[in-house]
Amino acid sequence: MKRILIPVMLLFVLIISACSNGSTEKKTDDSASKESKSGTITYQSETGPVEVPAHPKRVVLLSGFTGNVLDLGVNVVGVDVWSKNNPTFKNELKDVAEVSDENLEKIIELNPDLIIGLSNIKNIDKLKEIAPTVTYTWGKLDYLTQHIEIGKLLNKEKEARAWVDDFKKRAQATGDEIRAKIGEDATVSVIEAYDKNLYVFGNNWARGTEILYQAMNLKMPEKVKEMALKSGYYTISAEVLPEYAGDYVILSKYEDADTSFQETETYKNIPAVKNNHVFTMTGNGASFSDPVTLEKQLKFFKKSFLGE
Repeated sequence: MKRILIPVMLLFVLIISACSNGSTEKKTDDSASKESKSGTITYQSETGPVEVPAHPKRVVLLSGFTGNVLDLGVNVVGVDVWSKNNPTFKNELKDVAEVSDENLEKIIELNPDLIIGLSNIKNIDKLKEIAPTVTYTWGKLDYLTQHIEIGKLLNKEKEARAWVDDFKKRAQATGDEIRAKIGEDATVSVIEAYDKNLYVFGNNWARGTEILYQAMNLKMPEKVKEMALKSGYYTISAEVLPEYAGDYVILSKYEDADTSFQETETYKNIPAVKNNHVFTMTGNGASFSDPVTLEKQLKFFKKSFLGE
């Protein structure tokens, strides 16, 4: 009897176990389905957890990040004035409304399901009543980590990380080619003409500085390093421009900027000017550090330095 009883009991246990597992799997599937049907995810923002749409369809941007959202293929219905006037996004934002943190009525009309901005925007509490609102402190994250965070927010972290990894490889490879051509010790300055002022930039103030100094590992003139690396930028006069000009100069110019300094002998006698090592890019839109802008700048640097 014992020989018969043991297999029968064992069979009974296996059946019970299988039923139990099937029940557990069904509960897990039901739970996942329920979470999916809820249509939201919890994003861990710098101010705490925020319930946001799992697949946002109407995003309002109040402080940039426009290129990040566009690159991830998410629909934008409203943007700040700087984004709207950015020529880089001209086609993508053709039919997108211009909004501000002070014009709440306009934002309500757009019926957004997600609002993104910097931590210093106005009316944050009122904006939260319109739609889930997530803010970031400018400069708290580096330019690539910021894109990954936007990816997490939009439930597209995988896509964001894929772009970051690919961009880093391509930028580094381009940097290797550039250094091989101009020399490991050659210096590069990024200077901007805006209104009546001249600025020189460190390694994290857009205008392609992140690509040149961080991704490509090109060298910065000592004077620039001394005055602009820590603060991000430094205002200079046309008279001292030669002290900040590297062997190569990236000159960012706004359309309405005062460029009379380029007619002076001081400017004309700068070695980079004499050697045709000044590469001019459009200032409008250069102050962004998103994937769309970075791709455009990488292409510009490849053409300027390598002729590609």
